[in-house]
Amino acid sequence: MKDIQITVPVTEYAYGELTDAQRGLVDLARQYTFNSYSPYSHFSVGAAIRLDNGEVVCGANQENAAFPSGTCAERSACYSAGARFPGAKFESIAIAARGVDGEPTVAPCAPCGACRQALLEYEVLAGHDVEVLLVGRDVIYRLPSVKSLLPLAFTEIN
Repeated sequence: MKDIQITVPVTEYAYGELTDAQRGLVDLARQYTFNSYSPYSHFSVGAAIRLDNGEVVCGANQENAAFPSGTCAERSACYSAGARFPGAKFESIAIAARGVDGEPTVAPCAPCGACRQALLEYEVLAGHDVEVLLVGRDVIYRLPSVKSLLPLAFTEIN
């Protein structure tokens, strides 16, 4: 038997320490939390994805009465990006949330497992790491890649 330690590289930033491009993505993710339709969970999530063609595609979580069969913000954005700009490569994604009190979450919000897997597919298609910015009220976590969120990932190329 051999123990294996898996570490995830995370850098914590204050908003003012981000680049202009990163701040722009964070601002859009925060803004899109207000486009959420979440009458059941009351948890609003926004996501913004920058593509290599310069476009930014955003999404927000969308729920319905058959809860939980709605769509998360991350998948809403990534599937929209794939449909609107086929062949464009993902460069980075920012994810922000507001809690049941309507205020930004204190801790940065990470994607669910299904979203991690969906985003990983687009990272594989990009052929390079896709930066991940997880947005909290006062701090932003930067991960160098989607795979950082899913270190024992399943991909067709494993």
